Amino acid sequence: MARLIVSLSGLTDDSLPRGAAFAEALDARGVAVSQLYRPGAWDGRSDAPLVGWLHGRRERGDAIVLHGFDHTAGPARVGRRAEFAALPRHEAGLRLRAARRTLGAVDLRTDLFVPPRWIASAGTVEALREQGFTMYADESGVHRLDAPGAVRARVLGFRASGDRRPVADDARAAEAWRCRVLVAEVARVVRRGGVARINVRAKDLRKPARVEAALAAVDAALAAGAVPVTYRLAAARRAA
Repeated sequence: MARLIVSLSGLTDDSLPRGAAFAEALDARGVAVSQLYRPGAWDGRSDAPLVGWLHGRRERGDAIVLHGFDHTAGPARVGRRAEFAALPRHEAGLRLRAARRTLGAVDLRTDLFVPPRWIASAGTVEALREQGFTMYADESGVHRLDAPGAVRARVLGFRASGDRRPVADDARAAEAWRCRVLVAEVARVVRRGGVARINVRAKDLRKPARVEAALAAVDAALAAGAVPVTYRLAAARRAA
């Protein structure tokens, strides 16, 4: 049976109104959201509205997913490398502990992990398993850590790195093409009985065409019989 996962990443206090509107549109469709949250060094002031909103979303069935700790440049990030892309086990473990302490301080505990830019080093995976995480998802699939099992499914969205062919120079034509591709790829995955993973970033919510395309993809998946789940349930079935 086909499944549908919708995740939302990169929200801040500033982008929260757009994120809330998108989540409400999904509520109307009976779709819970996997909320990808990066706590950073939370000081009790920044992100306070967002944290309160995440508490409410959790009560409505959304999954809270740790999305790294601090994406800013530093020892864990070289150039454009993502935060957990190349960390050895020990360093990854330290950052995971810091992130979980920060989450615990605001009562947002989770055992689910999605690395920044969907890239996790082998050391990160080892550290996740040692610290009792039950799931992580990367670019190509959803992986269980508490038992054997993985689901092969590519994450879909509007990132330029996900484009499969050159796009037109005209920005509007390129944008329209990306929106069409998302809807078409989600429909294709669902027809094949797979897991359609749609990720929407806060920056995508600034573009009405992308919001409309994401909701159109959700509607197409539901109409084709896909069952909406969050990352908490996504890895329950082993891939063939």
